[in-house]
Amino acid sequence: MHEELNQFARNEVWFLVPKTAEMKIIGSKWVFRNKLDEDGMITRNKARLVANGYNQEEGIDYGETFAPDARLEAVRLLLAFACMSGFKLFQMDVKSAFLNGYINEEVYVDQPPGFEDH
Repeated sequence: MHEELNQFARNEVWFLVPKTAEMKIIGSKWVFRNKLDEDGMITRNKARLVANGYNQEEGIDYGETFAPDARLEAVRLLLAFACMSGFKLFQMDVKSAFLNGYINEEVYVDQPPGFEDH
């Protein structure tokens, strides 16, 4: 959990502000997942802080949503092209890619449970 919060601080994606009556606050919660190796053994526990987006209304609280992902057809095409051209491919995992997006709306999110700062 500390690693996740450190990513937020390092990328300067949020800062603490005092609550006002006009703010619509979105809750947050921790989601936990075990990472497994190829033998199915747990190698690490991963924590992600997620916003309770179900409190938002499309057109009022946000204009659009975006979740970057690759379609299977695109991956197959890339692999086929790399094989035909003799390219060497590398894989990279970007831990905090979602923190590099831009939003135009002001979003107020509650502090994560157990990590309240005043």
